[in-house]
Amino acid sequence: MNKIGGIVLLFVFFISSAFISPLLDKGLGKKENDPPFFKTPSNWADSVLQTMTIDEKIAQMLMVAAYSNKDEKHELAIEKLITENKIGGLIFMQGGPERQARLYNRYQKISKIPLMISIDGEWGLAMRLDSTVKYPYQMTLGAIQDEKLIYEMGVDIGEQCQRLGIQVNFAPVVDVNVNPKNPIINARSFGENKYNVAQKGVAYMKGMQSVNVLANAKHFPGHGDTDMDSHKSLPIINHDVNRMDSVELYPFKQLIENELASMMVAHLYIPAYENTPNTATTLSKNVVTNLLQDSLGFKGLIFTDALNMKGVSSFYKPGIVDVKALLAGNDVLLFSEDVPTAITEIKNAIANADISVEEIDRRCLKILVAKEWAGLNTNNQVKLKNLTADLNKKEYELLNKKLFQKALTVLKNENDLIPFKRLDTLNIASIAIGDGEFEDFQSSLGLYSSVANFNAQDITDDNLISWIEDLKKFNTVIVSFHNSDKNPWKKYKISTNAKRLVEKLNVTDCNVVLVDFMNPYSLIGFDALEDVSSLISAYQNNKYTNHAVAELLFGAIGATGKLPVSVSEKYKVGAGIDIEPLGRFSYVVSEEIGIPENDLYKIDSIALSGVMEGAYPGCQVFVAKDGNVIYNKSFGYHTYDSLIQVKNSDIYDLASITKVASTLLTVMQLQDQEKFSLDLNLCDYLSDLIPDTSDYGNLNLREILAHQSGLQAWVPFYLKTIRNKELDPVIYSSDSSNFYPYRVAKNIYINQHYPDIIYQRILKGPLKEKEYKYSDLGYYFLLKIAEKQTGEKLNDYVGNIYSQMGMSTSGYLPRNRFSLDRIPPTEDDKIFRKQIIHGDVHDPGAAMLGGVGGHAGLFSNANDLGKLMQMYVNKGEYGGERYIKDTTLNEFIKCQFCVDGNRRGAGFDKPVTDGEGGPTCSCVSYLSFGHSGFTGTIAWADPVENIVYVFLSNRTFPDAENKKLLRMNIRTDIQQVIYDAVNKNKAISSN
Repeated sequence: MNKIGGIVLLFVFFISSAFISPLLDKGLGKKENDPPFFKTPSNWADSVLQTMTIDEKIAQMLMVAAYSNKDEKHELAIEKLITENKIGGLIFMQGGPERQARLYNRYQKISKIPLMISIDGEWGLAMRLDSTVKYPYQMTLGAIQDEKLIYEMGVDIGEQCQRLGIQVNFAPVVDVNVNPKNPIINARSFGENKYNVAQKGVAYMKGMQSVNVLANAKHFPGHGDTDMDSHKSLPIINHDVNRMDSVELYPFKQLIENELASMMVAHLYIPAYENTPNTATTLSKNVVTNLLQDSLGFKGLIFTDALNMKGVSSFYKPGIVDVKALLAGNDVLLFSEDVPTAITEIKNAIANADISVEEIDRRCLKILVAKEWAGLNTNNQVKLKNLTADLNKKEYELLNKKLFQKALTVLKNENDLIPFKRLDTLNIASIAIGDGEFEDFQSSLGLYSSVANFNAQDITDDNLISWIEDLKKFNTVIVSFHNSDKNPWKKYKISTNAKRLVEKLNVTDCNVVLVDFMNPYSLIGFDALEDVSSLISAYQNNKYTNHAVAELLFGAIGATGKLPVSVSEKYKVGAGIDIEPLGRFSYVVSEEIGIPENDLYKIDSIALSGVMEGAYPGCQVFVAKDGNVIYNKSFGYHTYDSLIQVKNSDIYDLASITKVASTLLTVMQLQDQEKFSLDLNLCDYLSDLIPDTSDYGNLNLREILAHQSGLQAWVPFYLKTIRNKELDPVIYSSDSSNFYPYRVAKNIYINQHYPDIIYQRILKGPLKEKEYKYSDLGYYFLLKIAEKQTGEKLNDYVGNIYSQMGMSTSGYLPRNRFSLDRIPPTEDDKIFRKQIIHGDVHDPGAAMLGGVGGHAGLFSNANDLGKLMQMYVNKGEYGGERYIKDTTLNEFIKCQFCVDGNRRGAGFDKPVTDGEGGPTCSCVSYLSFGHSGFTGTIAWADPVENIVYVFLSNRTFPDAENKKLLRMNIRTDIQQVIYDAVNKNKAISSN
């Protein structure tokens, strides 16, 4: 640097110190609660001010509207304002993030001084831009009892603003909405309690400002008690000064005390502050200067509300309204409609001594200092690469989901109806009313139990009675109201007929659970609320609330929300009943428990490779960790003709998983009741079946369950029933009757006495040396024991347990309960039944027993089977109910004869301890247990890692000899991916 340059710099520094610093100090004196941008050096702002003309200084205070969804003509008009008039900022309105970013870069490049960019982002950028995260409306946030979550949301929104080059977000709204008929604030407010509004507002503000984005409290001095929209007219507030100070001003004062960066002044007429008729607060020096700055001590940037709104534009022309707003004390004139005229009129005001040049300098410097604090002096270009992805990070979605969940408010819960218990006693219907989305709600309900779903866009005089007739058949009816969640001003009124529906249901024998997915004000005047059993306010209608309410109803999550506004004498602000969860599955994104979704994507490729290589036509994969379902997907089709795609709700033949999911479940309960013991023998329970002379009578049950009793592996019973390659007509009939009651397959029914012959054939078979040899035959006897000791058919007994657990797809004989298009076929049987086995059990022996076997016959989807396995992981407890004693379960899952080289538990399979060839990958804990099935299934539970893994397929279709599933190690490879993801997260967490 040469000597002259150095002298010039010293001179600039001297001028800056001598003249600029006093500008900041004058009327701004540094205080603890000053805005954050006054607490850092402002060398850049000081120096820039010295280079500016008076026109440029005035222009810094003008912020105009820019759109990214308009044409080139609009863009050129903005460019002209930037290059010719040197405007100071833009408020971006509707459009999209990438389009806005390109315009931002284009506009910043041609601007002499970096533009300050703002946006109305009360519920995030999505308030104005597509393809961005839509956070809850502030009334929804008002129900949340954890301000830390609001702070985190503020941080996330601030990060998104920064990424898109936005320095000011016009949020939070801290109006106290005490008027339910407020047409413009309403759900944009945190509610009617000033303390709650202030606390939430401070948290939101601090979050944004922690990442150097200016928060903006609006609409000063309080727009919450109006019944008019200032966009369309000038609302009048007739409260006196004391009332305004104690209620409306309270949140603003709290934010000022906590270093609020900027404020927006509303267009209101408040005679207590300004008695000049039709003078909006925006244009009132009494409000903007005397009250806000002098009395309340606010030193941050002061923005007008949009100057094109009828609250001011109806009374003053463009240019004139700008001058009046500036003279009132505002720093930034928002939505200036005629920039050249505004600059001219402001210069005239200077010439007329209405405002001094020094005051113009002071306000301009405030703007420049704020720009410097926001980083505009060092970076004013947005990187386009990965922009949309960066604005939609997974962590943003997860927090958003949590916010909606934590807002859920239970207002009534007679007899502790929710969360639902004893699901076997409930006959549930769901009727969704309204024009909003409801599918996520009803599909989520179906994850927990069987629910009959109905939908009525509206309840009319014509259909009201028929709806009552349909719904009164159920003992529990969930009535939910769904309207569009597009914006907080959407209609939220509940129709008279919808209210009549609830009223008439209340007088039936059913319990009515009412869920309001709308603005809580919709409940005002709803007299039938007095008689519903349970009442939930979810505030908004979207996928997050739909899913969360379903989880709440079934006890996967709890509720802590409190009503932010009053809707009746009974349900006043602050109302809300805390609900504790029951411990049923919660369906989450894997990141919620610290596992990146990408770490599980390999499951998709492995599962799909099985489809493409012909290992199976289709499959289901289910994974739960710590009671949270993190993966539940289906792949492929029912058959190789690719006509019916596999869905999560489809039902597979579990084959030998029946052993642990049905028979073992029953005998463990019997052991709890002292009706069964592993240390007894067959003859102790089946003396009427097994003669005293038979060696079978002394077979020990522990040995049988561990496959170490000497039983044969299996017996092809069906071969003895075939004569000349055809089924023996004495044994089988094509029609059912009393004599041929048991269905084997389509048009095949077996003689009522033949099951007894099966048992006699087993008993006549040889017993081998007592060493480990897998056998189905012991479960034929366990079926008999289970039915004798319970006094019920096995399918009925376990069916009751499944109903209680919400395992609505699990059970025997599925074609009696479900459509065949939900059941993938298992084999094209060419030898025995000579047909495609579809909806009937694949195993021939179980089929000859009528479809209910101790070793096979059970059907389920992966989700419901996962519930049972989670109950085992939980040592016998699920959904707040105990099904098996932990001591009993521990005895059955432990290795029974390890010293003999037998890995098996009592019925449960166990992992191989050395080498390969077992049912699992080597990654599982030794304490894990489960079972696999011949049709291409496995269900595995690991109590050490709290992992449940289920894989279901019909690998036997069309040919049971297809061994590709085993050769490709698909089931174990998927399990390895699961454990790799879990262990990776543990390693990261430990560091």
